[in-house]
Amino acid sequence: MSYIAVIGAGHWGTTLANLLAEKGYDVTLWAFENGLADEIRDTGINSFYMPGIPLSRNIEATGNIQHAVENTRYILNVVPTQFTRSVFSDAAGFIPKDAQIISASKGIEHGSLMTVSSVLKDITGRQTAVLSGPSFAEEVIRKLPAAVTIAAHDRNTAVLLQDVFNTDYFRVYTNTDVLGVELGGALKNVMAIASGISDGLGLGASTRAALITRGLAEMIRLGAAMGAKEKTFDGLSGLGDLVLTCTGTLSRNYTVGFKLGQGEKLAGILSKMKMVAEGVATSKSAYELSKKHDVEMPIIEQIYKVVNEDKKPSDAVTELMRRSLKAEY
Repeated sequence: MSYIAVIGAGHWGTTLANLLAEKGYDVTLWAFENGLADEIRDTGINSFYMPGIPLSRNIEATGNIQHAVENTRYILNVVPTQFTRSVFSDAAGFIPKDAQIISASKGIEHGSLMTVSSVLKDITGRQTAVLSGPSFAEEVIRKLPAAVTIAAHDRNTAVLLQDVFNTDYFRVYTNTDVLGVELGGALKNVMAIASGISDGLGLGASTRAALITRGLAEMIRLGAAMGAKEKTFDGLSGLGDLVLTCTGTLSRNYTVGFKLGQGEKLAGILSKMKMVAEGVATSKSAYELSKKHDVEMPIIEQIYKVVNEDKKPSDAVTELMRRSLKAEY
């Protein structure tokens, strides 16, 4: 069957590589960390990110980016957003002309304010599809049922990729609103930090419900201003992923927020984490996008200030609640 390269051997990259390999595809998994590819190749286990989980023997692990991409039909990016440009700049010269690129990373690049698919198109000159939706790696690798969205600019491409990723426990829907799907996946991470802060402060379920609802309203406003379809945010990559990451303790972004709410400092929180919490970096990009497009995003603004300006979480809550009154719609 078709040969697939998964770039990034963290929780999600390893999970998707295993899902594809168990479907019978020959998969190459590229790992950045020294020695990780050797361990996966020798033991069939990624002990750093997925300890105790035997991986399919259809996975070939490598630390050589040229070897990973040069003979592939599909290339799946699972590199953290802020490192995607550097990794794929190294890989670009070896990518076959007919290879289809898909991104499963959720974030917005600093400086350029590009989504990940735009970054990949900027580097490779080709359209990139996007896989997104409510799916914790730790649950998917255990084959617990999940549903996600594959978005591509061309409907036929989306349908083709739907078949590549779909399994009896990983249901895939199609969409052609690539921008909307990406913005939903990126912005919900910032809202998850807000939800974690709320729970860390002990503010209760009512507060969390308000944050999810008003957070979704902010996501829709920015998406509409940038040309995405509002309906996309009602789906799996918007509301679905937002609910998951704002309520699930497996969410890295929620965990960061929770610890901030309990009074820990960001630097100390991040130093203890193996994986990247994308919402930390995205808070700055999202705030800058709101200013660029003149969109009111008060929750995003307060999380930006908590994360980037060391604002006290309790002061951020107070400022949100004291804003001028207005109609809901």
